[in-house]
Amino acid sequence: MTPQKLSNNGLKVSGIVAGCMNWGEWGAQLSVNKTAQLIDNCLEIGVTTFDHADIYGHYTTEALFGKAIKNRSSQRTAMQLITKCGIQLVTPNRPAHQLKSYNTSKDHILKSVDRSLTNLQTDYIDLLLLHRPSPLMRPEEIAEAFTALKDSGKVIHFGVSNFTTSQFELLDSYVMLCTNQIEVSPVQLDPFIDGTLDQCMQKGIAPMAYSTLAGGQFFNSKPSERIQRIKKVLNELANTYSLGMDQILLAWILKHPSNIIPVVGSTKMNRIKDTTEVSRTTLTDQDWFKIYEASLGHEVA
Repeated sequence: MTPQKLSNNGLKVSGIVAGCMNWGEWGAQLSVNKTAQLIDNCLEIGVTTFDHADIYGHYTTEALFGKAIKNRSSQRTAMQLITKCGIQLVTPNRPAHQLKSYNTSKDHILKSVDRSLTNLQTDYIDLLLLHRPSPLMRPEEIAEAFTALKDSGKVIHFGVSNFTTSQFELLDSYVMLCTNQIEVSPVQLDPFIDGTLDQCMQKGIAPMAYSTLAGGQFFNSKPSERIQRIKKVLNELANTYSLGMDQILLAWILKHPSNIIPVVGSTKMNRIKDTTEVSRTTLTDQDWFKIYEASLGHEVA
């Protein structure tokens, strides 16, 4: 798989990113050995970028991954690690958190990164994202934290997740951001019309997309009417292009000119491998709009 630039600042990631949210307690509950095997298999097919967040698995999944790559320095140099901070979950692993909230203070960011470095058993993080924008965030303080982390070599690049265009613009005016990781799918059309993807194109950065399969809604036993409409089109296109339905969904994401980089959360290697083959398929414009129209429930204006 050909690496892709996230922005002009030089960071390259694999065309498909392995999302690690479901690797541990929140999903597959992989053992350390199974985690190491999944990492090996991903690297073998060119999926070299792994997406984490400090909160995944109630603050345990980073450590699971770290144990799997411990003392494997050659593997670390062959991969790119992404992690996020800024959300404070209520969990026995963080007894000081009284309620779910956001914390984007300099002190919290610095401490979160130190924990992530320890958990991931690495000296540096390739890309740090603020997981959610806080109504109380102070951009100058975030910039101070990012600058300190870059100067120390602990973090190489910075970005955000789930930021609106104005929130992105505000923080980007203080410190250079290289991506906005957002939810994109035929069920989440907002980024196509609210300026988020337009802003990425304008700034020359590639957005990252999570929940591209709409959180598994297309595979529910009792899908909504909207999902049924979309699935009908997906199945028709799957036959036309000789692909699986999930591959058509990814091809639909990849069709957008902002060069969206999907974060794939599966732990099944056959599914991850299938996603890497989608880049060879380009939907026609009309086929792309068939899915868009099915989601809307009516023709475009």
